[in-house]
Amino acid sequence: MKAAELFVRCLENEGVDRIFGIPGEENIDVMDALLDSSIQFITTRHEQGGAFMADLQGRLTGKAGVCLATLGPGATNLVTAVADANMDLAPIVAIAGQGATTRLHKESHQILDLVNLFKPISKYSTQIREPEIVPEIIRKAFKVAQAEKPGASFIDLPENIAKMNVIDEVPLKVQSPSPPVPPEEKITQAAKIISSARYPLVMVGNGVIRAGASDQLVKFAEKLNLPVATTFMAKGVIPFSHQLSLGTVGLQANDYVSCGFNRADAIICVGYDIVEYHPYLWHKDKDRKIIHIDACAAEVDEHYIVEAGVIGDIGAALDGIASKAQPRDEQLSSNLRQTIVDEMAAHAEDNDFPIKPQKIMWDLRRVLQPEDIVISDVGAHKMWMARMYQAERPNTCIISNGFASMGIAVPGAIGAKLEHPDRTIVAVTGDAGFMMNSQEIETALRIGTPIVILIWTDSQYGLIKWHQLRHFGRPSHIDFNNPDFVKYAESFGAKGYRVEHTQDLVPTLKQAIVDNTVVLIDCPVDYEENMKLTEKLGELVCPI
Repeated sequence: MKAAELFVRCLENEGVDRIFGIPGEENIDVMDALLDSSIQFITTRHEQGGAFMADLQGRLTGKAGVCLATLGPGATNLVTAVADANMDLAPIVAIAGQGATTRLHKESHQILDLVNLFKPISKYSTQIREPEIVPEIIRKAFKVAQAEKPGASFIDLPENIAKMNVIDEVPLKVQSPSPPVPPEEKITQAAKIISSARYPLVMVGNGVIRAGASDQLVKFAEKLNLPVATTFMAKGVIPFSHQLSLGTVGLQANDYVSCGFNRADAIICVGYDIVEYHPYLWHKDKDRKIIHIDACAAEVDEHYIVEAGVIGDIGAALDGIASKAQPRDEQLSSNLRQTIVDEMAAHAEDNDFPIKPQKIMWDLRRVLQPEDIVISDVGAHKMWMARMYQAERPNTCIISNGFASMGIAVPGAIGAKLEHPDRTIVAVTGDAGFMMNSQEIETALRIGTPIVILIWTDSQYGLIKWHQLRHFGRPSHIDFNNPDFVKYAESFGAKGYRVEHTQDLVPTLKQAIVDNTVVLIDCPVDYEENMKLTEKLGELVCPI
């Protein structure tokens, strides 16, 4: 048996059901072995697209998604998406072919030191130098990638190693440790802090979703009568419709939910990583008591000095604290909750055109079911999605916010559809982000994954313009031209629609879902609302 065949058997042993990527000369032995495997290989149009698809599989399942490239430029094309998965704590195993070990010591065609290239953007980066160690490396790569905090593993497989024969080597048993139960004394300490606080507030991060502890979080909040804010990446952990939900924190401005943080004297951070929303933005004065509930110890930061760290199984920690803490008689502010709800609905009947971001959010939520999934790209639309999209379930609004890479929405939507073929999947993207990986439309059509791509069209780098106007009062080099998106969609064999009137958006979205294919919707957006929001929040008076 070749090392490449053993390699594929080890992937099967890990439960890998699909690999995303592009074949090349230096990975041909692996590609050939896949022909006799149960693993589906999905040929993508760019390695970055394949890695983003694997990224979404990892986020949605907790099992590492897998992507494959050849050496040199194929491997470097993986870098952005692998870094995105690693910083957003999504488990992924990236594999690249490599030149023969007989030429790695010298200048040679397409040779790069890939292990050191991927080391800063992964939890584990290694090269297979002997065929007999394939089982150990595959097992370690998946174990490390999937362990809390999850992230990326990278494996470099030289072509001559892949061809070598191995005898009597078999995949290793798949094992993963259970999270420990938090120490009782820490649960008691946290409960005492909550009980003595006048205005405790809960901030939830993506770790609660990864731990599958959303139900426990809601019960915890209900039992203790605590208001809950989520980061961009934790939207849906508590339904927005829940009376204790304060919506999303993370807009780098004084927003309504910030009023809750301003008044809180104890902040309970559950499954929160500082990469999601930096503490200096919500804890400037460093004078609140912070409770850190997570699978891992807190990062060191001067604005995040922990009063009590409850480390271990998040669900068990929440249940334990809820059983010991004193419920609050009053909430931090019911007025604040109502103000946020009213803000969401303020543009429900707005028919101005181009369409305001708030109206797009409202109409999109009206059309989709609670379990349907939206994948947000990065740009000005991401800030509106994070602030105003009313997520009702965990992992139904996916926002890249650690590394925050443009180009994730279209390939990410394909990955999400493969995992949840029974749900409507919508890629929400700007025209700039869409064009970065629009070639994957062909992949979606070829493999039969119906997705809706909602393009917010303004022919500008809208988020950059927003920042430029805030800082300098004038834009700089942010304009570009777009193709005819309807004809562009049709050239692939997809469907395309252009929204000409605000009243057309809802019926167009509904038709796109019924079409059950890849559908592009060109939706002009009025980004003058960006600066209006900046001015409004700058004058905000807290409703408490």
